[in-house]
Amino acid sequence: MLFRSASFAGEKHRGQLRKDAQSTAYINHPLNVARILAEEGGVTDAEVIAAALLHDTIEDTKTTQAELANHFGAKVAAMVVEVTDDKSITDSVERKRLHVMSARHKSRGAALVKLADKTSNVRDVGVRPAVGWTDARRTEYLMWAQRVVDALPIKDHRLKVIFDEAVKKSRKLIAGHGRTATNHMG
Repeated sequence: MLFRSASFAGEKHRGQLRKDAQSTAYINHPLNVARILAEEGGVTDAEVIAAALLHDTIEDTKTTQAELANHFGAKVAAMVVEVTDDKSITDSVERKRLHVMSARHKSRGAALVKLADKTSNVRDVGVRPAVGWTDARRTEYLMWAQRVVDALPIKDHRLKVIFDEAVKKSRKLIAGHGRTATNHMG
């Protein structure tokens, strides 16, 4: 199932790029989320790891829940739906608020995927942020991601500690970036 999930996600995300300066291939993100779950988090449930590989397919491609259920089963499809943002909500403040509110109602599998996803994103915000993101916007993202993770119904998993460490490291990188930019200007 994992190889099929990775292949499916690779096909669906073909040609998509991250918004960082290196224009990283998008598929690297779901692969990294799955790696964080398995290697760092010790998650062995193949359905949870498959959902991690597929977590952005509904949100960022033309994939449907029915398509995922047909290929990977209802449980995997349901987890992907749980972690999918509602892009029909165009007000970003409201969408972020709802993201935090819905976090507390996630199933354990979806919560683990969301936790690994936020860990991956927080690390990227520290080392390779989206082009044009100011240090203030990067810091705002870290604070929002922390609120999402704090709302998840997972308090005792080692991924929570890993996430917290990632936030601290990214804060230091951002703070160092600001000092470096100021030093270069003076």
